[in-house]
Amino acid sequence: MDRDFDIREIGPEHFHLAWPIFREVLARGESYNYAADLNLDGARAMWTSAPYRMFLAQSGDDVLGCYKLGPNQRGRGDHVANASYMVAESAWGQGVGTALCEHSLMQARKAGYLAMQFNYVVSTNAAAVHLWLKHGFAVVGQVPEAFRHPTLGLVDVYVMHRML
Repeated sequence: MDRDFDIREIGPEHFHLAWPIFREVLARGESYNYAADLNLDGARAMWTSAPYRMFLAQSGDDVLGCYKLGPNQRGRGDHVANASYMVAESAWGQGVGTALCEHSLMQARKAGYLAMQFNYVVSTNAAAVHLWLKHGFAVVGQVPEAFRHPTLGLVDVYVMHRML
């Protein structure tokens, strides 16, 4: 894929670069089960504390998206990865989500994970559901009315999985 941005790993000291995207996502309230008042320090701890690793998609000074990668469970379930993704609204439709997904699958394989699972995909997040299906994920579970969407009310969430 030709793209005019790079994806690189960042640590907690650079998390502030992704914070504007978090604020966008929190304000929309349509795709993450995070508290609306989540602050920078809380988000940084969730996304950059071990065992999680964070990656940033950037074009020049513009941060286009990010993801975190780590084990879905600890102990006997730590061979299955989990990831969370955010794309800046200004970068929608530019292939950032696809690039982040592909990058995360590669990083998960390199880290020795055997599968990846998403535990909480909001069913009405059509772009994300489409992207995950396109990349080989399957809906393996559905939790009825588990998310309070700001305009649609109670909607289902999916558990999605794929082998690596």
